Amino acid sequence: MAAKSHEKLIKEIGSMTVLELADLVKALEEKFDISAAMPVAAATAVPVAAEAVAEEKSEYTVKLQDIGSEKIKVIKTLRKVIPNLALSDAKKMAEGAPVVIADAASKEDAEKMKKELEAVGAKIELA
Repeated sequence: MAAKSHEKLIKEIGSMTVLELADLVKALEEKFDISAAMPVAAATAVPVAAEAVAEEKSEYTVKLQDIGSEKIKVIKTLRKVIPNLALSDAKKMAEGAPVVIADAASKEDAEKMKKELEAVGAKIELA
């Protein structure tokens, strides 16, 4: 497999939900007659590796997945959380869901946007 194929596969796996990953592991175990259970010796090394992976992101992409049933409230809230956003642009964003509404937002700003938009019924994804 070429390096680009690996990157594509890693990107796909990274976008999967926990349930989808569990199903994938089960399918791989069945297909190749293997077990994903970790050997005891390797289990002791996991906490060190987990700490390295646990580094927190500093920038987030905020994506409006769905506006729910309160379109007008979502449009108003978009204008509230995104400074200088015109009404027509907010409407286009809401109607164009799924759409990225903020790129490279700080963790605090991204969580604030998510909280306010989810309060009016929108579905938000942080990546």
